[in-house]
Amino acid sequence: MDAFIHQLLAGLATGGIYASVALALVMIYQATHHINFAQGEMAMFSTFIAWSLMQAGFPYWGAFVATVVISFVLAAVVEFTVIRPMHDKPVLSVVVVFIGLLVIFHSLAGWLFGYTIKQFPSPFPSDAWFASSMMSAHEVGAIFVTLCVVALLFSFFRFTPLGLAMRAAAQNAASSRLVGINVGRMLMLGWGLAGAIGAVAGMMVAPVVFLDPHMMSGVLLYAFAGALIGGIDNPVGAVLGGFIVGVLENLIGTYVVGTELKLSVALVLIVGVLIVKPSGLMGRTIVTRV
Repeated sequence: MDAFIHQLLAGLATGGIYASVALALVMIYQATHHINFAQGEMAMFSTFIAWSLMQAGFPYWGAFVATVVISFVLAAVVEFTVIRPMHDKPVLSVVVVFIGLLVIFHSLAGWLFGYTIKQFPSPFPSDAWFASSMMSAHEVGAIFVTLCVVALLFSFFRFTPLGLAMRAAAQNAASSRLVGINVGRMLMLGWGLAGAIGAVAGMMVAPVVFLDPHMMSGVLLYAFAGALIGGIDNPVGAVLGGFIVGVLENLIGTYVVGTELKLSVALVLIVGVLIVKPSGLMGRTIVTRV
């Protein structure tokens, strides 16, 4: 029973990381109705930026804040220069652009920082008061950071004029333009927020899997599964889905298929959700009249 509880809690910890990346995926999907396949590589590149700042002498939290800001600006620039010109292009062309961004960020990180595995520090000391034999301080801290990000985003979109304008632009761009909302600017802000959230997720996962250009490949797949399970158009559902995937990955990987086949769990979840309930647990089923 103790081993089961440990695996359950460890699954919640990894699920918090998946939830952060899933949240970033949902942010971009709501803005553009496309899946950003480069989200994981952008988060990885942001984590390398944080590592470089710390190597230059920045304290952890100073590097953390600076990285979030830089990632926000970088993602907004990508939307303005690369994604916006593809607005009216065929879906397949947009998918190819996203794949191209994935390859570019991956190769750029390897070229600038190398492919050797690097240690990334955790902001939570191992002997912190909230650590226990069941969960490490970093696991508890990662869950707390994820929940804080969700709470901040909920408050932003629910109670601020800018957040309400971004929601309106994502749901109905034509009507938003009629009431004076700059839809292009809202989409760029949405990409910026997704980039910042991805940076936070990358800095939470790096102390666990270590830092290298390949570190987010599996994480993105699990996060994608979480976003689909919860609802690709629902931020709260995506967070819930991320936690579900983290728990299922740990429990099934430990007691059913083994650690070597854990990645296949995410693929099975993706296929199963697409067959049974494509809109996800909390997603909206959109009916189009023709």
